[in-house]
Amino acid sequence: MFQNFQLEGELPTIKDLKYKKIQQSYFIVILLNFFVFFSSCIGALSYVLFFSDTPFFTEYKWMFIAIALFIFLLIFLGLVLGFSKRKYAIREQDISYKKGVIWASITTVPFCRIQHVELNEGPVSRFFNLAGISIYTAGDSASDLNIKGLRKEEAMKIKEFITDHINGK
Repeated sequence: MFQNFQLEGELPTIKDLKYKKIQQSYFIVILLNFFVFFSSCIGALSYVLFFSDTPFFTEYKWMFIAIALFIFLLIFLGLVLGFSKRKYAIREQDISYKKGVIWASITTVPFCRIQHVELNEGPVSRFFNLAGISIYTAGDSASDLNIKGLRKEEAMKIKEFITDHINGK
């Protein structure tokens, strides 16, 4: 006979997981990428503000600079605070990733739902011997879980572990 009893206080909580932090050197990668992007934005803004004859830009150039600096500081603060919140955990049947300061999220993907796993390396990450993994489940072309900032050896081990698990080894 089919039975389906309700669980009361026996549910394990996601808070009980022991999360591992991503590599500290990944913060340098994040900062380098941020500074390259922001420098190009500042270069374009500077060109418009200082070499434009448009009265609007010449009258309000210091306001634009102040707004750009405020945005820079806000994003930089978000990167600093958000970095320490990036953590992952691997259990027997799933993998979880936790991130975010203001919009915190925990994503858990059961191994039985995974279609494939990719190992990713960017040029700056490769210099620091870092990699990331992208986990794909059925039904979408985008990855469902991205964990960046892992030591390359650790990322390869995780990829191999998940691949073996989904192939039934």
